[in-house]
Amino acid sequence: MTSNESEVRALLDNRVAACQTKDIDRLMSLYSSDIVYYDVVPPLQYVGTEEVRRNFVRWFDGYDGPIGLETHDLTIATSGDVAVANMLHLDTGTRPNGLQTAIWVRATVCCRRSGDKWLITQEHISVPINPENLQAWLASEKDQPA
Repeated sequence: MTSNESEVRALLDNRVAACQTKDIDRLMSLYSSDIVYYDVVPPLQYVGTEEVRRNFVRWFDGYDGPIGLETHDLTIATSGDVAVANMLHLDTGTRPNGLQTAIWVRATVCCRRSGDKWLITQEHISVPINPENLQAWLASEKDQPA
């Protein structure tokens, strides 16, 4: 693993930790001011840190307590001051109504190094659908990647 790959992996680990604890300030410190974020909820595209911050707060508020976020199948490619990573996340937690949920999400994250710091410049989140019912793929033990 190259130094750049290690640094990007650390950035992504920090991103997951901030999400798990709902630390919005820590999380937003990882994003560039011109972040473009594609999500599965309307308006689907969020541009700039204020819009992205509001979207993350909305997501955090959808959980009562911490968010479980496990990274699977992470791949990172770097070239100079840019990096692209893709991964699966198992997103779990308790909703305010007490419902325990588990859902797979796919993420692609683009990063750029500015000085000695890597920042996320674009993120794309998608939810796989179950082809049998065209609904979000809810996670079960048998669905976990190898």
